[in-house]
Amino acid sequence: MKHAAEFTSPPQDYNLVVPDEWFQLQLDPDDRDRGIIALAERTFRGVDNAPHLRDQFMRDLQRKAKDAYKVGGIELYLSTLTIGPVPLASSLLISLPAPGEWPKCEDADELAEHLAGGDVGEEAELGVVDLAMAGRAVRHRHREAPDPAAQMGNTLPTTNVTYYIRIPATKSWLLLNFSTPVGPLADQMVELFDTVSGTLHWA
Repeated sequence: MKHAAEFTSPPQDYNLVVPDEWFQLQLDPDDRDRGIIALAERTFRGVDNAPHLRDQFMRDLQRKAKDAYKVGGIELYLSTLTIGPVPLASSLLISLPAPGEWPKCEDADELAEHLAGGDVGEEAELGVVDLAMAGRAVRHRHREAPDPAAQMGNTLPTTNVTYYIRIPATKSWLLLNFSTPVGPLADQMVELFDTVSGTLHWA
């Protein structure tokens, strides 16, 4: 594997290591319906007499996938982790915004300064970090009020961690947007998010 600084031409792809219990949903319209059906079957396996819940789950996921695709979403990971009967809900959206939808910042320090000038959110942490192979990145952690219509019925405050990583030899940025409504375990979930981000590397 090459470090980001070693690239003299744009990488062809990226790779990331995620927990086995995270379900990968492709956001391309030609592929996402198969993934939504597969996740619904997995989620409601062994649950009888709940077709309305399954249908609502699929509608909510379809809406979430469409919204993510519109903002440059490439992949969406949804956690199926549990502790006993308690689900450890979380998600990871990987996106590549269009050049015209993103500020023209040359590096992570400049982007962090730009973001600091706006509304960074409640209890926010904003700074620049070094990822082992992917290079310098902006890390932004904050909480936001729930939006049940956009968050599949969630009514709990959400902890978000977004990594903004400059793609080597380009002016584009890759975004890793992690989210969890599991407030009491937010710090532990964020540790997991940071670990996953640290595995990002270019290919």
